[in-house]
Amino acid sequence: MAEGGTINRDDGQESAGGGKAAGRLDRQPGRFAIRQPLITDISAARWLLFAILAASIYFFHGFLVPVLAAMVIALASWPIRTRVVQRWNLGRTWAASLMLLVLVCFLVAPIAFALFYAFAELQIWVSWAIEVNNVGEPPPLWFAELPQVGNWLQEQWRDHIGRPGAISELVQLVSGSNIGAIYRGVVTAGALAFHLALTLLFMLITLFVLYRDGDRLAAQIDRVGLRILPTRWDRLSRVVPATISATVTGMTLIAIGEGVILGIAYWIAGVPSPVTFGVITGFMALIPGGAPLSFTLVSIYLAASGSPIAGAALFAWGTTELFIVDKTIRPVLVGGPVKLPFLPTFFGLIGGVKTMGIVGLFVGPVLMALLVSIWREWQREILQETTPVPVDDAPH
Repeated sequence: MAEGGTINRDDGQESAGGGKAAGRLDRQPGRFAIRQPLITDISAARWLLFAILAASIYFFHGFLVPVLAAMVIALASWPIRTRVVQRWNLGRTWAASLMLLVLVCFLVAPIAFALFYAFAELQIWVSWAIEVNNVGEPPPLWFAELPQVGNWLQEQWRDHIGRPGAISELVQLVSGSNIGAIYRGVVTAGALAFHLALTLLFMLITLFVLYRDGDRLAAQIDRVGLRILPTRWDRLSRVVPATISATVTGMTLIAIGEGVILGIAYWIAGVPSPVTFGVITGFMALIPGGAPLSFTLVSIYLAASGSPIAGAALFAWGTTELFIVDKTIRPVLVGGPVKLPFLPTFFGLIGGVKTMGIVGLFVGPVLMALLVSIWREWQREILQETTPVPVDDAPH
């Protein structure tokens, strides 16, 4: 033992004076003992695990979008995968391959075909804009028939569209760029399209792995979740898949259906570029109130352009279809524990698109649905804890 405030490094034997364990703090003046090192093996392992997770997030954050999209699709379609495995007695690999093939044939391919056809229709509008920019064009005759705003629309048409060179000036004014910058923008758009295709490829690969080994991954996540939240994990782990399935089903399938049905109605009514407007209506249907706004504007255009009967019929058909979907189909499909209100849905859409692009249209609302679901679970637990127990039901 050293004197004068030195460190007493005992070797684990008990002292004869009172059986004090070695390494404890000696409370006599001028004597100290070290109980344990500053960094133990457990804390070092935790910090090492945290550093590895941080490095993984930093290096692989570019794959976050396809992985999240694949997780959302896998959770939403997992009941179908379970039925396929049970009914046809397929192995993991064959079941995953079949699910991926069905997804590509019935979801990815039709959407890609619709977008391709819509871009082909947009080329007609681009050719028309180039011709009008070269030679000019008078305003449509039905502008003059509109009450109150007809004269104002004619003036705006002559100033910004109808005269030669007006469209190029408008494009330059909106973009703040010249033709060279617009060309670079087109090249950037091509690079974004390539990035989107690459993201789709990574998503399909991840989805195949999730379809094949999803039950094993779920079992591992359950073990970790029970370790972190032993009292709440059973409820939350069941709420999350149901919430994702209900949200994706309610938003995606209904939006695709409304886009297809209203697109056919546009074609019957004689709307120019019905596929393009059908795709726009399908994307707008992801937003609450977007589909009614779309077919209402198209109906107004038909009525104002000299087809009032077609416009009225289109509006009546869209209203009837929307009523049937909202009152019968949507409650059946969206039967999960969370019916997302307007504001969280809107924030999820805007935040998802801003952060993740087109994939964020689906990931953002799902994350908001999970937040709302967890919040409601906590509120339910608080109410159960604070609700007084009746005397007859109280334990004796």
